[in-house]
Amino acid sequence: GPWPRAAASSSSRDRAATAPNRHGWSRGAYRNNAPERLGDIAEVVDSVQDLRNAGFANGKPSVVVVITAQPNANIIETVDRVQALVPSLQASIPASIDMSLVMERTTTIRASLREAERTMLIAVALVIMVVFLFLRNWRAALIPAVAVPVSLIGTFSFMYLFGYSLDNLSLMALTIATGFVVDDAIVVLENVSRHLEKGVPPFQAALRGAREVSFTVVSMSLSLIAVFIPILLMGGIIGRFFREFADTLSIAILVSLVVSLTTTPMMCARLLRNPPKPPEANAAKPPGRLARWTMGWIKPLGERIHHGYEVSLKWALRFPFLVFLTLVAAVALNFYLYATVPKGFLPQQDTGRIFGFIQADQSISFQAMRGKVVEFVDIVMADPDVVNVAAFTGGGQRNTGRMFMSLKPLKERNASAEQIATRLRLKLAKVAGANLFLNPAQDFRAGGRSSNASYQFTLQGDDVTELRKWAPLLQNALMDAPEMTDVNTDQQVKGLQMSLVIDRATAARLGVTMAAIDTALYLAFGQAQVSTIYAANNQYRVVMEAAPEYWQSPETLNGIFVLSSTRGQVPLSAIARYEPTTAALSVNHQGQFAATTLSFNLAEGVALSAAIQKIRDTMVRINVPNTVTGTNQGTARVFQQGLENQPWLILAALITVYVVLGILYESYIHPLTILSTLPSAGVGALLALWATGTELSIIALIGIILLIGIVKKNAILMIDFAIDAERHRGLSARDAIYEACLLRFRPIMMTTMAALLGAVPLAIGFGDGAELRKPLGISILGGLILSQLLTLYTTPVVYL
Repeated sequence: GPWPRAAASSSSRDRAATAPNRHGWSRGAYRNNAPERLGDIAEVVDSVQDLRNAGFANGKPSVVVVITAQPNANIIETVDRVQALVPSLQASIPASIDMSLVMERTTTIRASLREAERTMLIAVALVIMVVFLFLRNWRAALIPAVAVPVSLIGTFSFMYLFGYSLDNLSLMALTIATGFVVDDAIVVLENVSRHLEKGVPPFQAALRGAREVSFTVVSMSLSLIAVFIPILLMGGIIGRFFREFADTLSIAILVSLVVSLTTTPMMCARLLRNPPKPPEANAAKPPGRLARWTMGWIKPLGERIHHGYEVSLKWALRFPFLVFLTLVAAVALNFYLYATVPKGFLPQQDTGRIFGFIQADQSISFQAMRGKVVEFVDIVMADPDVVNVAAFTGGGQRNTGRMFMSLKPLKERNASAEQIATRLRLKLAKVAGANLFLNPAQDFRAGGRSSNASYQFTLQGDDVTELRKWAPLLQNALMDAPEMTDVNTDQQVKGLQMSLVIDRATAARLGVTMAAIDTALYLAFGQAQVSTIYAANNQYRVVMEAAPEYWQSPETLNGIFVLSSTRGQVPLSAIARYEPTTAALSVNHQGQFAATTLSFNLAEGVALSAAIQKIRDTMVRINVPNTVTGTNQGTARVFQQGLENQPWLILAALITVYVVLGILYESYIHPLTILSTLPSAGVGALLALWATGTELSIIALIGIILLIGIVKKNAILMIDFAIDAERHRGLSARDAIYEACLLRFRPIMMTTMAALLGAVPLAIGFGDGAELRKPLGISILGGLILSQLLTLYTTPVVYL
């Protein structure tokens, strides 16, 4: 509400007519037998409690209300409920005030969810197409068409019980699960189809086929879930980030395991038929166009591929040493690629929002700062891709402000949020005396430290003087680095202040105390609340200060009078002099030590690892002493910790899978054979990331960990059959693995193609939220393609 403000427009000597009471407050005064009114010596205005606040929405003065949801609240429900209140709020305020929504998150969230749903549907369609092309039977294609949605619906049920929501992580897990949940069903379906092709009746073929591969399916699923056990036990921010993804995918795999051993055999027995024998085929009606196409083109192609694999497999088994060398080379190449591939924390997202942080000269006044904010707002509003702009300043440090920008939907603009921020920086740099640091909003940001950019690097030292010397030197050196932009610091030690040098002896002689000086200065310049007027429906605080024309120059101090206990009003100039000095606007600490934090954003196409290394190299180049130490903070620190833990996380996943496979196979050797498929997958994933210029981020790491579970399925399919042939049919190891490779070639190709095509929509995705899913799809695609080429030969060689 409005606050009555009494602004003193006359000198303090005019107020000497008032008679102070024992508390120092005047009761009122009379002059020429007439009461002295407040309006005669001051201007009384209806105003606000704090004048040094300014807000703008799309260039118009406004009050900016920022609403934040509770931690466990659903953001979409929260925004919908807030929007539902807007009409009633608008009706309760004067018609001259317009209430409008400047920015909300759900537009891009809903668009991202729709894009993820579309991606998942495409993945399901591609997986069903794989089954049809390999088995050339539309009835067989119906089985995964049922198995996939049933598995996903079952997963939704458990997600509901666990309190999970549909977000980018869970939808990404469900999308990639479309290629996993069908794997078990494909193995059962292919084995049943193989028996049907031999003439076994459908019911017996379903029983026999499911029985033969039941242990294989269980081994594949449990070993895949075992990959996530270290992730589920991880602590910290990265562990929490992983957990929902890992839980959702593990649930989907377990549900698909149950479906593949129950629903899939049942549907095979009811839907599938034995293929017609040649005489029956001749007597039957001519095949349709689709059947002629599959029989005339796909079947011969599949037979040629199978024959080519048979010939090349014989060569590989004839020269096992050469094949084994490729495995050794793949192991060595993994270490090299891991060290050289650029690393980042999370992909840069385009959420349709940009945050701006304004930092002006440390000696700027509020009035000048308000003008700078208006200039920045005008420049940003002129950009064709910006829809709404809100900005405000005041309240805290007077040389800082904030800005929020909402952009057009992604499909209506040709530039990403980062590109828009880059082109705006060139225009904003023309504003003298202030900087606007732009930062595209991200869904994830670690650390509660406030800064003007996404990443922070903190310098600490025992000697504050030394710290204040080297922090600006490092900042200036980094401002020319091409790896980063928006380099700034929270060290602000050049604020102008007017210091009073008080002659204490003279003040004591004149009866003036330090408290009296404080009171006089506060009443003149401090927006002092001197009373509260209580009305029926509201309360009004009375704020007293000097009139605005007395704020503009230090010479105003010459007109200040101080209350003396013995001499009435004493000029401040009689007991003090003033001089300009500098002062710190804020003093920052980390722990018990003084600290200065440098904030920065990444240049387009630059990995976070490169920027951090640049900071370290620059500190060495400019000879920062050992007494000043630097550490990453916020998101950069979480990235550094995750980078240190990545090798251990991968090692823990490998050990867990080895233990689970050892229990399943009751062997120390066979798990090693199965895990020998992994080096080629790692090389393929890292090569794909390097070739596409994609960082090794947390999302890409998830893909590599998933590859541990995916590619070992090939080896499990081969080894299970080979072990059974050795034990029950008395075949030699060479004959057993050779027959297993040829017999399992089709299900291996089917499961790999299903997983590969399930990742294709992620890798080539576009639209809202696609940048978060791309690294996952790229790493899985690269790993599957290379591992498929190599493991078909390295696995039988390692087995022997």
